[in-house]
Amino acid sequence: MVKKRQNEIRKAVAVALGLMSLSAVAEEAVEEGGGSTGEAQLLDKIMVIGNPANVETMPGAARLVSKEEIRQQSYDDVNRVLRQVPGVYVREEFSGLFPSISLRGVDTTRSAKVTLMEDGILMAPAPYSAPAAYYAPTVGRMSGLEVLKGSSQIKYGPHITGGVINYLSTPIPTKETVYVKSLAGSFNEMRTHLYAGNTVDTAFGHLGVLVEGYFRRNDGFKTIDETPDFRDGGDTGFVREDRMIKLSWEPATDVYQRFEFKHGRNVLNANEGYLGLSEADFKQDPLRRYSASRFDNMDTAQENSYLRYALSPTDDLDVITTLYTTYFKRNWYKLKDLRNLPSVSKLGLSEALAGAQNGEGLACLKGDLACTLRVRANNRQYESRGAESVVYYRFATGAAEHELNVGVRLHRDQVRRFQWDDDYIQAANGAITDMTPGTPGGAGDRLQRTEALAVYVQDTIEAGRWTLVPGVRYERLDQLYEEPKGTQVGTNRMSLVGGGLGVAYQVSDRLIGFGGVHRGFSPPSPKGAVKGGLKEETSIAYELGGRYTDAQRALAAEATAFYTLFRDLIVVDNIGGAGAGDDENFGEALAYGLELAARYDAGLHRQWRLRNPWSLSLTYTRAEQLNDARSTDPESIFSFGKKGNVLPYVPEWQINLSTGLETAHWGVHAMGTYVDEAFTSASNVTNQVNGNGDPDVRFGKTDSFFVTDLSAFYRPRMGVKVFAGVQNLFDERYIASRQPDGPRPGMPRFLYAGVEMKL
Repeated sequence: MVKKRQNEIRKAVAVALGLMSLSAVAEEAVEEGGGSTGEAQLLDKIMVIGNPANVETMPGAARLVSKEEIRQQSYDDVNRVLRQVPGVYVREEFSGLFPSISLRGVDTTRSAKVTLMEDGILMAPAPYSAPAAYYAPTVGRMSGLEVLKGSSQIKYGPHITGGVINYLSTPIPTKETVYVKSLAGSFNEMRTHLYAGNTVDTAFGHLGVLVEGYFRRNDGFKTIDETPDFRDGGDTGFVREDRMIKLSWEPATDVYQRFEFKHGRNVLNANEGYLGLSEADFKQDPLRRYSASRFDNMDTAQENSYLRYALSPTDDLDVITTLYTTYFKRNWYKLKDLRNLPSVSKLGLSEALAGAQNGEGLACLKGDLACTLRVRANNRQYESRGAESVVYYRFATGAAEHELNVGVRLHRDQVRRFQWDDDYIQAANGAITDMTPGTPGGAGDRLQRTEALAVYVQDTIEAGRWTLVPGVRYERLDQLYEEPKGTQVGTNRMSLVGGGLGVAYQVSDRLIGFGGVHRGFSPPSPKGAVKGGLKEETSIAYELGGRYTDAQRALAAEATAFYTLFRDLIVVDNIGGAGAGDDENFGEALAYGLELAARYDAGLHRQWRLRNPWSLSLTYTRAEQLNDARSTDPESIFSFGKKGNVLPYVPEWQINLSTGLETAHWGVHAMGTYVDEAFTSASNVTNQVNGNGDPDVRFGKTDSFFVTDLSAFYRPRMGVKVFAGVQNLFDERYIASRQPDGPRPGMPRFLYAGVEMKL
C-alpha cells in the first residue's frame, strides 16, 4: 500500500514538473580563495567551473554544490550530496565511504567511469590502471563540489564518457581564520572538523598557510550475530582521519606569480565487508550481519601532494604547471566464500544467501553449521604521479574574442595486487576452533602499470551573443601487465581521441540556450587490454538545454535533454562472487533523458526579512542495452542481458526537493529525496536467479524509496552556530543495493547535534 501511494505521488510530481522548462544553478560562491586578482584567476582556472557566475554562460550542463549546501544537513556522505544534482545516480553500498557514481547512465561500478579530482588533480588511486578502486575524498571537509557533463569535459580525462566530479578542498584564507565544528549523533557518532590559516603581507610578497584536520568515528548501524567466542557484535563502524596543510607564496614582483604546495593524508579503518543478507532475513531485520562476517575489515592509508606554479606574464597569458603524486594502500580483509560444507566443497556467498544446497550455506553464515570460512586479504598498493602544464592565451580575431587553452600531461600509475587466503574452521555452534594462514601472494600477485601522455586543445570563442567552445583531446597509453609480479604477460599501446563542440546563445539578458556534441572515451585496464584484448569504450553524446536567471537572482533555472550512445561499453564482469572478475566489452548501450531543476528564494524575491529558499532537482533516464550481452559467466550481473533491457542500477526517476526558512539568527531546512527502483542485473529478472537459473541474491531489483532530512540552527552570537538535525526522518528501510553479495540497506534514522564556530 505504501509503495503504491509512493508511485502515485511520483507520477503526480513527474507530470507537474514536466511542465517546467528549466533547472537550478548554484548561486552561492565557494569559500573565498584569495584577495588579489591574480589569485582569483588561478582559482578560477584550477576549478572545473570556476567562479559560480561562470555557470550562467557555460555551453553545457554544470552544477556547483557550495559548502553551505554540504554543511546545511551536516552531510559526510557524497551519495546524499550528489542526489541534489540532476543527471547523477549513486549506488549505496558502504555508508558513502566508497561511492559508486554514475553520470547520465554510465556504469556505476565504484565510480570507474567518472573522472574524480580534488583541486583539479586526479584522485582515483590509479585512474588509468585501476580506476574502480575503493577511495574517494572526504566530502565533509570540502568547501564545494563541482559536477560537469557534456562537451566541456574533454579537458579532464581519462574517463570522459560520463562526466567530471571535482572536490574543492578548503582554500587558504585571506585573513586570520579559525574554524571548528564538532558533532555527536546516533551510533556513537563523533565528528570534528577544524582548520586555521592566514595570509600575510611581507617584504617578499604574500605568504599563506592553512592547517586542517577532519576526524570521524562511529560504531556503525548494523549488528553482527554473536557466538561463544565473539562478543563484539555492535562494532560495525569506522574511524577516519584527514590531515592537510597548504602553503602559498605570491612573490612581490611586477609579474604575477603564485606557488602553492599541498600535502594531505587520509587513513580509514572500517569493519565492513561484502556480505549482505538473505531476502527473508533482510525483511525481518535489514540491519543484521551474520557471524561469518566478523573478520571483515578495511584498512587504508592515502597520501597526496602537489606543487603548483602559476605565472601571468601578461594580461592575456596564464601558465599553470602542477607536479603531483598520490600513494594509496589498502588491505580489505573480508569473507570470500565457504568451504567444506557437508554436501559441497565450495559455495559462493550470493548462492549461500539464496538458500543453495538446501540452506547449508546460509546455516554456515549464521554460525549454525560446521564449515570453513575462507577470508581473503585483498592487499593492494597504488601509486600515481604526473606533471601537467596548462596555458591560457586570450586574443581577438575581428569581432570575436578567444581564450585558447592548451594542456599537456605526463602521467604514470600502477597497482600491485598481493593477496592471500586464510581459512577459519568453524564449529557447529559458530565458534572458531582453528585457523590456517595463507601464503602471501597466493591469491593474487600481479602488477598493472600505465604511462600516459595526454594533450588537449580548446578554444572559447565569444562573438556577440554566441559562445562556441570547440576542443579535442588525445591520449597515448603504454600499458604493462605482469602476473605474477616480475613475470611479464604483455604490453599494449593504445591511442585515444575525443572531442566536441559546445555552443551557447544569449537569447536575452536572462535566458541562455546551449547545446553540444561530444565524443568521449574510457580506456580498459592493462589486464583487460593485454589479456582480454579489450578496446576502449567510446560514446557520442548530445545535449540541448536552456538556462534562466531573473534580475534579482531570486530564481535560477536550467533544463537539459541528453542522448548518449555507448560503443564497446566496458563493464566489470563480476563483483564479489566467484566469477572471473575480468572486464569485458559489453557492446552498445543508449542513455537518454531529461534533467530539470529550479532554485527560487521567495524571501529574496519579495524582499522579506527572512529567506525562503526552494530547490528542485529531477532526472528522468532511460539507459538500455542495444544488443544481447556477450558474457555467459553465470556469476556476472552483466550476463544474459537481452536487447532492449535496461542497464543495472540506473533508476528511471530521481527527484530531490528542499526548502527552508532562514534569518541572520536562526534557520530550519528540509530536504526530501525520491529514488525509483532499479534492476540489479542486465538480465532484468525480478527473482533471485542468475543466467543459469541458479539461486543468486544479487539478481532482482532495488527498492524505490523516499527519504526526508531535517536540520535547524541558532546563532547565539556572531561566529557561533548551534545546530541539530535528523537524516532519514521516517526511518525508511529499503534495499539500496544487491551488490557485492546480497541485499544491503540504506542508512536508518540518524540524529545529531553540534556546534560550529568561525573566528
